[in-house]
Amino acid sequence: MNSFGADNRMSGKLPIYGSSESSEFRRAAVIDVGSNSVRLVVFDGAARSPAYFYNEKVMCGLGSDLARTGKLDREGKERALETIKRFMLVAREMEVSGLLGVATAAVRDASDGESFCHLLNREAGLDLLVATGEQEAILAGQGVLLGWPQADGIVSDLGGASMELARIKNRSVTNCMTSQIGALLIGKRFNSSDEMRCYVDTEVREMHARLPLQDKEIFLVGGSWRAIARLDMERRSYPLRVLNDYELSSQSALQTVAWLLHDDCQQAAARIGVSRERFRLLPNAGIVLQALIDSFQPRKFVVSAHGIREGIIFEQMPQHLQLCDPLIEACKHAERATARLPGYGDYLYDFILPLFRSQSSESLRLIHAACLLHDVSWRAHPDYRAIACFENATRANLCGLDHAGRVFLAVALYHRYKSPGDSRRVQDLQSILSSEKIQLAFQVGKAMRFGAMLTVVSPEGLGRLKFKPRKLVLSLQIPRGFKTIWGGIAEERFDAVANAMNCKGELQLI
Repeated sequence: MNSFGADNRMSGKLPIYGSSESSEFRRAAVIDVGSNSVRLVVFDGAARSPAYFYNEKVMCGLGSDLARTGKLDREGKERALETIKRFMLVAREMEVSGLLGVATAAVRDASDGESFCHLLNREAGLDLLVATGEQEAILAGQGVLLGWPQADGIVSDLGGASMELARIKNRSVTNCMTSQIGALLIGKRFNSSDEMRCYVDTEVREMHARLPLQDKEIFLVGGSWRAIARLDMERRSYPLRVLNDYELSSQSALQTVAWLLHDDCQQAAARIGVSRERFRLLPNAGIVLQALIDSFQPRKFVVSAHGIREGIIFEQMPQHLQLCDPLIEACKHAERATARLPGYGDYLYDFILPLFRSQSSESLRLIHAACLLHDVSWRAHPDYRAIACFENATRANLCGLDHAGRVFLAVALYHRYKSPGDSRRVQDLQSILSSEKIQLAFQVGKAMRFGAMLTVVSPEGLGRLKFKPRKLVLSLQIPRGFKTIWGGIAEERFDAVANAMNCKGELQLI
């Protein structure tokens, strides 16, 4: 049974970053052997924001018998072995550059965990690394940092046999701790919910004493947390069904837990894709969530789709990549892969930037991302290109932006192709944004629509925009030699930009 190094980093290395300057990621696989499920994830794509090339989970229940016997479940071991054999074959057929297996609480706590690791090595060829609770917390925190480098708060990783907590701030993970309050384990250990609640409350209070923070964001990692978030979305009729970066207030979380504990929401759970195996664990997870609220009084909860598997990838990145913006890097990768003119998005951003210099750094970041993505859906039929852009942004595997940022990006791209508002889908999701952000997205879209047409002829030097907000004048400066490009559709689209900015447009020949 392998373990982590003395510095809490993984002793196994994946050959996934060939050149330190490479912008691409060499395909790599992680097999995560958990207390409840075994999962294979194959990553590919942008070096800073690798995407999910393949993702499969099998509920094996390795920790089902741990509370009673101290050993791994016999049938669970058989299911896990057969699952891992198949996962190894799938990974080989995908020609991954490296594969790493990691096990968590059930394997590390079971008396037969070491012999099970030997079995996997002998029968399936998997050399499994077993994380301690502290190391599991580090990986979960690093997974959150992969998506949100600026995250500041507490990570809660709830698994089947344990829950880990860690502090994340300034791109680092500290105050790592673990407790045996996994959703599967406590359900097997206690006969009544009152006994369970008393034990969980005590454990969480002790963890809070070691991490005495309040009014901080708590980032939720793990399948049970994600299932509760799905139910919260369903209860609220929330319009954007993207789990990553979904936010819950403590009040909303408690209302969903009450629905879960006292009402029959099983049909709703099945409708949104929560498996029966997972649903059985949710009342236990709800008790843990209530305890976290009582002790830590969080400002809000934020769901992270990234956990220990992404933490493994983040840990092995060169430091200069860890410092890159995951959103911008993912958008650049998408542009390289599918746009007609890769690299043009940066020119477009520079061209329209004079209109938006007064915006916040976060808004400018989103505008830059929109410019990088403005042409990635060009193969869609012209009649559907606007909504294709919109759906691509709302559903794409992007990180480093909250739900409001994602919808802002989508609305800006929608208006890059279309006049306002005949799509019910767009109208529904715009409810997430303030009226000011809706207007800004409209302005960005119109500016991209004009710039994408005008500057494609000579993006480095054809034209330059100057915006005078006090005089309410928008000027387009173009060389005299390019005067013939003016008129018709170019003039029409420029006027649309000026109208969106509530100002007068003028042409200047230089």
